Amino acid sequence: MKKIMIVYWSGTGNTQAMAEAIGEGASILGTGEVQVIPVANAVKEDVLAADILAFGCPAMGNEVLEEYEMEPFIESLAGEKTVTKRVALFGSYDWGDGQWLRDWVERMKEMGFSVVGDGLAIHNAPDEKALDRCRKLGKELAVL
Repeated sequence: MKKIMIVYWSGTGNTQAMAEAIGEGASILGTGEVQVIPVANAVKEDVLAADILAFGCPAMGNEVLEEYEMEPFIESLAGEKTVTKRVALFGSYDWGDGQWLRDWVERMKEMGFSVVGDGLAIHNAPDEKALDRCRKLGKELAVL
């Protein structure tokens, strides 16, 4: 049974709602153990032991990752053996055009991760249609 770990940071609850919906989607097929946790509770060794990862963070400041918890955690993964580690990226944003997510996708590829898709960006609070997109991403992760 594969282990799917969804790690997120959320300031307003939007990215948390996305993470939970991705977790729901990943759980539907019953093909793996799914864990949804805030980055503050994430343990690097446990994350790296997972078969499939999803990281979520909203755009902050000038379209960057949250700097006190998510950024240091992602940076801590640099240099780790991640070549076959599949990861999906997601988050919400209020301004801009989602550049933070495109930059994050490229960064994770440079770090050696196999990034699933182009990332899932949702403008502001996720409505039911957006949450369905999150559940769909979760199902896709479950069948990888």
